[in-house]
Amino acid sequence: MFDNRTTNLEPALHPSDPTSLDARDWIAGLEKGLSIIEAFDAAHTRLTATEAGVRCNMTRTAARRYLKTLAHLGYVGTDGKLFWLMPRILRLGHAYLESARLPRLVQPFLQRITAGTEEIAYLGVVDGDDTVFIARSDSHRHTSNGYLPGSRMQVQVTAAGLAVLASMDEAVMDQWLDSHELRAFTSYTISSKTALRQELIHFKRQGWAVSEQQLELNFRGIAVPLLDRNNVAHGAISVTMPINREVTDHALHRLLPVMQEAARNLRPLL
Repeated sequence: MFDNRTTNLEPALHPSDPTSLDARDWIAGLEKGLSIIEAFDAAHTRLTATEAGVRCNMTRTAARRYLKTLAHLGYVGTDGKLFWLMPRILRLGHAYLESARLPRLVQPFLQRITAGTEEIAYLGVVDGDDTVFIARSDSHRHTSNGYLPGSRMQVQVTAAGLAVLASMDEAVMDQWLDSHELRAFTSYTISSKTALRQELIHFKRQGWAVSEQQLELNFRGIAVPLLDRNNVAHGAISVTMPINREVTDHALHRLLPVMQEAARNLRPLL
């Protein structure tokens, strides 16, 4: 797993380094409780205390105490043996989406992109191994399509993730590549680190990224990084569309000017 604490990426997207805290301010129990929550995923929807302990590197007894506490608070359900997350856990993600400055700042620009292109526009940020989509434009034409806020996808197969990676200093980019295993989702997925680095350098020079059929067949993504005045990427604006609707050059000609204008107007606000 890539440890984002070792990079100099924009701190709003990544947790600060806990080692910079005074020892008196570090609450180990909170860290362990959060690690228990993060132990659940699509492949581990229900866990015993023993399984949770193994995934979190703690004893069964300790894991059981954290799980029982979370169950008491309503964040976890249990039948006495197995544990699973409850809908209350969504309050944590909702709190971010409701209170974070970046989604609220970018939302009007996403709406303008959709108004000008009739495509859904997204705001994606990088969180460790994943691109997380934290805002999207509303469109009556596409009400049931696309990614919902909170959706997570592997960084290197999304246009937004590629745009953010390409905005890194090359030393940080190399660190990411060295510590990350590339997973193939389709026959078009770039699974060679050398080839991916070449693509990232190309995207860095041109200032935008495109991903075609890397995550899903017949889909294309186009993304522009959101850079502040210090050229630090806070995320990326992206659009995803079926690939058979138009050729790549036509899609870029139609979408890029609108997306780049939004990124330019946001730059002094970030």
